[in-house]
Amino acid sequence: MEKDVYRYHGTDIEVSYDSNRCIHVRACVEGLPEVFDPEERPWVDADGADADRTAAVVEQCPTGALQYTRLDGDDGERPPDRNTVTASADGPLYIHGDVDVRTPDGDPLLADTRLGLCRCGRSGNKPLCDNSHSRVFEADGDDAGAEPDAEDSPSAEQERSPDPDRESHGRLTVTPQRNGPFVLDGPFDLRAAGTETTQDGAALCRCGRSGDKPFCDGTHAEVGFTTGGGE
Repeated sequence: MEKDVYRYHGTDIEVSYDSNRCIHVRACVEGLPEVFDPEERPWVDADGADADRTAAVVEQCPTGALQYTRLDGDDGERPPDRNTVTASADGPLYIHGDVDVRTPDGDPLLADTRLGLCRCGRSGNKPLCDNSHSRVFEADGDDAGAEPDAEDSPSAEQERSPDPDRESHGRLTVTPQRNGPFVLDGPFDLRAAGTETTQDGAALCRCGRSGDKPFCDGTHAEVGFTTGGGE
């Protein structure tokens, strides 16, 4: 996993941008063009809007490519009340929560509130998504932040909303297995194919070939999926 971070200083806020995590969702450009304009150089004007508006739009970046530091004494980003994992249509796993990514050996790799994880198996920056799915991957899914659509549910027996009596906050640990799935340890709401269910841990496919997406069904072993990079 590589980083390529640029920093943009303003009076009240500093915005950082990791180009290796950006997959051009454009939530920033569409949400606050006064600050984020790819036609300008530099493309981020941290003084183009007040710090509260800039921070709010940065927090809409689903991959965490954009981050911010408040310079005016205000609080930074906080994890949401509930952890959510969104299996996006033809795209990555978007995770929003109190997230701790570990190596297969259990060493710290990345702690964040927003991540885009590869589930097509082709990313060159595993375990993060690098947009390789746009060429090779098809799978049902939801848009990050969108409400589940009951009409798209594959089964009427599936839950259509998270269980309010089951907790889904607290630390969510993600461990990408060598040549295998993402193992999630902790509570989260899973949004996939028009449904939303509360999970207490899961193994999620990242080879792109499971017949039970977004869950792992062991196909990675059959197709010879390899993760490389020491994973």
